[in-house]
Parts: sequence; structure tokens; C-alpha cells
Amino acid sequence: MTTPIYIGDEVSSAGFRLAGLRVRIPSAGEWQQELEWAMEQTQLVLISSAVASEIPTQELDHYLSRLSPAIVVVPDVHGATPMMDLSTRLRKQMGMQE
Repeated sequence: MTTPIYIGDEVSSAGFRLAGLRVRIPSAGEWQQELEWAMEQTQLVLISSAVASEIPTQELDHYLSRLSPAIVVVPDVHGATPMMDLSTRLRKQMGMQE
């Protein structure tokens, strides 16, 4: 399996880089280019909740329901962008909730 990729802010990226992941730090509005690149490179893409909040809801749901590569939203280290509760996130990712 290839090395997972994290897309998010600089502070979180430093931690993920130390954990062995490749990281991308998108400029404002560049999330799509970074996500498309990452999906071609690996089987697991982690995106911060701040980046996920920039993605239109229907498009985000499409990305999250993909099996390959798996795309997962992780909490924002700054806590500026709240995440959905765990049960809602899991149902959405499994395609059980519209």
C-alpha cells in the first residue's frame, strides 16, 4: 500500500509528516487540485475538516462514499471548523443517510 496523504493546515501537516504521511497544504480555493492529485497517488487520503468545509456538500458526500481511494475527514487541530457527530459521519460515509 502507498503512503497515505494528508491535506490540511500547516500545523497539522507537521504532525502528520512526523507520523510518516505525505502532506499537502492547499492555498485558499485550491482544495480540488490537491484532492485530485492525492487520489491518484494513494489509497488513503485524510483531509482536515477546514478543507472539507470548502467542498460543496454533495461533492463531499461523493468523495467520502468512494471505496478507492478511501477519503476521511479528520478534526481541525485549531477547532475552528466543527465536525459532524460520529454516528452521522459514519452513516453518511456508508451511504445510509441523505
